[in-house]
Amino acid sequence: MKTVDLVYFNAGGGHRAAALALQEAIAAQQRPWNVRLVNLTEVLDPAGRFRRATGMDPEDLYNKRLARGWTLGLAQELKLLQGVIRLAHGSLVKTLQQYWAKTEPDLVVSLIPNFNRALYESLACTLPGVPYVTVLTDMADHPPHFWIEPGQQQHIVCGTEHALAQARAAGYRDEQLSLTSGMMLRPAFHRSIDVDREREFIALGLDPERPAGLVLFGGQGSMQMLKIARLIGDRQLILLCGHNAPLAEQLRSLRRKAPHAVLGFTREVGRYMALADWFVGKPGPGSLSEAVQMGLPVVTFSNAWTMPQERFNTRWVREQGVGVVVRSVKALPEAVDGLLAELPAYRARVRAIHNRAVFEVPGILAGLLMRSAVPGTPIRLRHLSGELS
Repeated sequence: MKTVDLVYFNAGGGHRAAALALQEAIAAQQRPWNVRLVNLTEVLDPAGRFRRATGMDPEDLYNKRLARGWTLGLAQELKLLQGVIRLAHGSLVKTLQQYWAKTEPDLVVSLIPNFNRALYESLACTLPGVPYVTVLTDMADHPPHFWIEPGQQQHIVCGTEHALAQARAAGYRDEQLSLTSGMMLRPAFHRSIDVDREREFIALGLDPERPAGLVLFGGQGSMQMLKIARLIGDRQLILLCGHNAPLAEQLRSLRRKAPHAVLGFTREVGRYMALADWFVGKPGPGSLSEAVQMGLPVVTFSNAWTMPQERFNTRWVREQGVGVVVRSVKALPEAVDGLLAELPAYRARVRAIHNRAVFEVPGILAGLLMRSAVPGTPIRLRHLSGELS
């Protein structure tokens, strides 16, 4: 049985969600593999020294900033982080070499940015011939040294044509590239969800006769949701606050002109999306893709606070015609009015998008495993169908 390692960390939550989604899809397809989830933070700091010294995991710093909406300046901080990673490169490679030598995977799949140079080089030195794959969980790279590291003999899986073009520009050949039909989502988002709208709206304190918008800013929530709830308080809303309990408490205390349902962390995001008619949130690749998969036109934001790796996503929304992009929260009421005025046209464009990425990636990995057993066999570019061209 082949062993496949899925490398993730908990910064933002999307990388872990992608790893879990891929693990579930592999199991559903009954691939004969031993799939292991590898938390890179635990590999690099198995004794938890950072947590003992600071009282938190390294990812918590990033997640707390997301929860408070403090994303201005992240582009500059990213450069600083990448500089630190380059300085620590030798130490990172040594630690990872020891890990690979001990665990001996047959295939390594990275679902994280920034560390792919160290991950790839350590694996290539320790276990030559073991395939290394980077699956972008963003719609686009933010070069240099974010997702796509030039000069490596690895495989890159892209969810958009734009990311594919970026990989080619970085020197990757077609045989090193695969293109899926979108971002990987949990298989649950690809299954039909039966909801009794009237009964569930009444249970949430909502009016079944009125449309409802779903507001979501990832698993950490964001204090931006308070401004949103105030500005479009005359619209019926379902507000998902994730792990941000203080935000949920403040939202519940707001005076508003229309019913609002405020919920904390839930694993039933798909169910609430199935109840909603439109979506408001930050341009995260996961939340945007989930909303579109569930048939929701989107309203999102593009400004100085937008994280650098998510700026292309707003362009994608405009190009696909699946929603409205605004520069500030103040523009939200007009944007929502415009979206609802043309809701049937937006819904038609949303329904035209067919994302099966999470079911396509296991086939790509199977091809890589098969060809790794026959050195010198070329791996050709995979297209949206998931079949070899």
